[in-house]
Order: sequence, then structure tokens, then C-alpha cells
Amino acid sequence: MKALVELVTRSLVDHPDVVEVRQVEGPHATVIELHVSPEDLGKVIGRGGRVIKAIRTLTRAAAARSGKRVTVEIIRS
Repeated sequence: MKALVELVTRSLVDHPDVVEVRQVEGPHATVIELHVSPEDLGKVIGRGGRVIKAIRTLTRAAAARSGKRVTVEIIRS
């Protein structure tokens, strides 16, 4: 899941070298933390949150195939 989020995010932003993705395993679900440049934050969120919603949907669908629960969170630095 981490690689999927990283691939999609790096293809969207202007500064792909700044993108950082961390996977935190919890007892019930996995949280994927996404760090991007402040200038690219709007591109990752999208108008009305459409882009981040699509990324979350994509990861949930991929995780469901393996029987896991995954959440994607944008961490502001």
C-alpha cells in the first residue's frame, strides 16, 4: 500500500523528491502518513478533496483484497 500511495503522489506533485510516505501499523488498521511540500498540498488534496478521496478509495480497495484496513492521512509539517 505504501508503494502505491508513493507512486500516485509522486506523479501528481511538482516536487516529487520531497514526498515522504510512512506506514504505521496499528492493532486494527494501518495508517499511511503522507508528507508533501506545502506548495504541493493543494495538488494532493484537489478541488473539494477529490484527489485525496480518490487516493484513499484506491488504497482501501487494494487493502480489501488482502483483508486489511488502511487509512491515508496527510501530515502537515
